[in-house]
Amino acid sequence: MIERYTLPEMKKIWSEENKFRKWLLIEIYACEAWAKLGKIPEQALKEIQEKADFDIDRIKEIERVTRHDVLAFTTAVAEKVGDASKYIHMGMTSSDVLDTALAVLMKEAAEKILEKLEELREVLVRRAREEKYTIMIGRSHGVHAEPVTFGLKMALWVAEVDRNIERLKKAMETISVGQISGAVGTFANVDPQVEEYVCEKLGLKPAPVTTQIIQRDRHAEFLTTLAVIGSSLDKFATEIRNLQRTDILEVEEWFAEGQKGSSAMPHKKNPITAERVSGLSRVLRGNALAALENVALWHERDITHSSVERVIIPDSTTVLYYMLHKFIEIMDNLVIHRDNMKENLNKTLGLVFSQRVLLALVEKGVLRETAYHWVQRNAMKAWKEKRQFIDLLKRDEDITKYLSKKEIEGLFDYDYHLKHVDYIFKRVGIE
Repeated sequence: MIERYTLPEMKKIWSEENKFRKWLLIEIYACEAWAKLGKIPEQALKEIQEKADFDIDRIKEIERVTRHDVLAFTTAVAEKVGDASKYIHMGMTSSDVLDTALAVLMKEAAEKILEKLEELREVLVRRAREEKYTIMIGRSHGVHAEPVTFGLKMALWVAEVDRNIERLKKAMETISVGQISGAVGTFANVDPQVEEYVCEKLGLKPAPVTTQIIQRDRHAEFLTTLAVIGSSLDKFATEIRNLQRTDILEVEEWFAEGQKGSSAMPHKKNPITAERVSGLSRVLRGNALAALENVALWHERDITHSSVERVIIPDSTTVLYYMLHKFIEIMDNLVIHRDNMKENLNKTLGLVFSQRVLLALVEKGVLRETAYHWVQRNAMKAWKEKRQFIDLLKRDEDITKYLSKKEIEGLFDYDYHLKHVDYIFKRVGIE
C-alpha cells in the first residue's frame, strides 16, 4: 500500500480487519444457505453464527506454518467455533472467498471514489458559474488562438467528470459479482443456490460462469477506468500548471502562510499539488497495464494475478481517492488573476480577430484564398513590427475596398465570442 496517500476512509476499507470480516461474512452466509437446503443442522448453524470470529495475530501465526492465507483463516475461525466448524467452507474453494470478498471491497472503494467525483463536480460547477464570462485567450499548440472564457474551461471539465462518473458506475457494475462455484466453477460440490444466497446478502450478482476464479477482464476494466479518471485529473492539473507559469500567470494554486516554494529561491510559488496529481496519474496507468496482463491466465487459473492485485487494487483506489481529494482542494482555493487574463488577451495586438476579418471579406464576395492571403500578410506584419492589427487592416487598400473602417472596427468585439456561452452551459447541464 502507498501509505503516504492513504486517507482514513480508504485505509479502513483495505485494512486486514475489514478484509477478514468480509471473508467471515461469506463463510457464515454460505452456512446459512446450506442450512436452508437442509445440509447443516440448525443448532450447528446457530453455533457458527454466534461463535464465528477471528484473531488476526492467530491467523498470521497459522499462516507461517500453512503458507496459505484462507486455510489459516478458516483454521483460526474453527478454533473459535468448535465442532460445528466442520460445516464451514463446505464445497468451496479459496477463491470463492477471496474473489467474492475482493468484489465487495472494490465496490466499497469505488463508492467512496464516486462520492469524491461528485464533490469535484460541485466545485467545478461553482467555478464555471463564477467565471462564466471571464474572458481569456484560448490557445492551440500553446499559441494564442481566439478568446474563450475560464468558465468554459470549467464546463469542459464538468462534462469530462460526468463521463468519468458514468464510466465508474459501469465498472462498478462489472466488478460487483461474486462466486461460490467450487474448485473449477462447475458447482460439483456446492449448490448454485448457495452462491445466489451469498451474493444477494452481499449486494452482488452471481458471475454467470467462472473457472476457479472470477475472470480478470472485469478487474482490468475497473483498473483501466481508474486510470482514465486519473488521466483526466492529470489533464486538469497540467492546465493549472501551465496557466501558473510566470509568463502566463492567469491562475495559481493557493499558497499557504508560511509555505516555502524553494530551498534556494525565496520568491518561488510552485504548483506542487497539481504536479503531484500529474505524477500519481502515472502510477494508475502503470497499474492498469498490470491489470491487463492479469487477464490471460493458465487454463482454469494460476496465481500470477494474485500477488499483483494485492498491490495494484488497493493502491489504485487509494491513490485515485487521494488525487481527487487534493484536486478538489486545488480548485476550491484556486487563485484567478483576471487582470492577467485581459493583459494576455491583448498581447497579440488584436490578431485574435483574424478569422472574423477573413469571414467578413468572404461574405463580401472575396474568394476565401484571396481573403486569407490579405489577412495573413497583415497578421504577419503585426507580429513582425509589433503594430496593432486593426491599424494595418485599415491601411490595406485591398481590404478597404470591401470593408469600411467602421465595419473593421465592428469586427474587433470580444462579446462576439461569448454569444453561445449560455447555450454551451445548458448542453453541459449547468444552469
